[in-house]
Amino acid sequence: MRNRRAALTAIAASASLALALTACGQNSEGGSKEGAGDTEGATIGIAMPTKSSERWIADGENVKKNLESKGYKTRLVYGEDDPDQQVSQIENLITQGVKGLIVAAIDNKSLANVLRQAKEADIPVVSYDRLILGSPDVDYYASFDNEKVGELQGTYILDKLGLKDGGEKGPFNIELFAGSNDDNNTKYFFQGAMNVLKPYIDKKQLVVKSGQTQLNQVTTLRWDGGTAQKRMDDLLTSAYRSDRVDAVLSPYDGISIGILSALKSDGYGTKAKPLPVVTGQDAEVASVKSIVAGEQTQTVYKDTRKLAEVAANMVDAVLKGEKPEVNDTKTYDNGSKVVPSYLLDPVSVDKTNYRQVLVDSGYYTEADLK
Repeated sequence: MRNRRAALTAIAASASLALALTACGQNSEGGSKEGAGDTEGATIGIAMPTKSSERWIADGENVKKNLESKGYKTRLVYGEDDPDQQVSQIENLITQGVKGLIVAAIDNKSLANVLRQAKEADIPVVSYDRLILGSPDVDYYASFDNEKVGELQGTYILDKLGLKDGGEKGPFNIELFAGSNDDNNTKYFFQGAMNVLKPYIDKKQLVVKSGQTQLNQVTTLRWDGGTAQKRMDDLLTSAYRSDRVDAVLSPYDGISIGILSALKSDGYGTKAKPLPVVTGQDAEVASVKSIVAGEQTQTVYKDTRKLAEVAANMVDAVLKGEKPEVNDTKTYDNGSKVVPSYLLDPVSVDKTNYRQVLVDSGYYTEADLK
């Protein structure tokens, strides 16, 4: 690639700085800085958001495994939901001489400057699952069909309430939750769900008693379950003193667990006051166990093993001078460019099909879910 030799010369001159930064506690694993030459045995940097979610731990390990199976070395870092820490980690990876970057952003608007450094060093960047915004230096995007995730959640709610059967059933009370306002996927998840739910809200077959129906009213910073629990507590206190909640649109399993905690504290989960329909996403172990136990109702499974493979293939193709496979070149405009993307299909999971989808595929074992 055209500037790689010049970039590696600068990197070699900065080796002592790289060692000092590593010694100061950057969270990196595996691999070592390689010299100039071809990409055989090159190191790829992997920047993930946090270890507080089992999903991101699995993603990091799966990306690492896929790259190493192709002969690459890896450096895997976790930013612990601190955007400044993630920027510093990526700067460090660039200084250490990685030849490719796979980044799942914490704050999708905070990375433009550091990705410019990657571009100057001729390092290709794959945006992983969360599209990085405001940067022309994102080469490819690997994710799922994010609007379809929301559509699956919304459709599931309608099915469970019997609204898809037609007629004038209801009204049913529903509350809406969305993901973090600094994650570009949040708007796609919410839009997909509202495409399905809004016609029923307009017809008053679904009633949002809080009145909070706009995206900026229902976001959950950093996808935090505790934040969601507090908001659900507040909603129950302010809007449901004499009414019950029939459904909650939750975009993510960690948020769902927080919502369920608030509901159970308010007396839900008994024969007299059953839990509402509660959706989710990511098929995390705690939520699948909750589904099996009859608490959380649904989750959206995204096979992150396949996503990791797609991202690893993208970097591998670029470094070999090839064009990665993509299946969407129109949808994901990050404000600076339309980023060529590969989107995988999500799958709705509940108590009726979790074994078939999650266990039979080898994603989990029966023991994992006990």
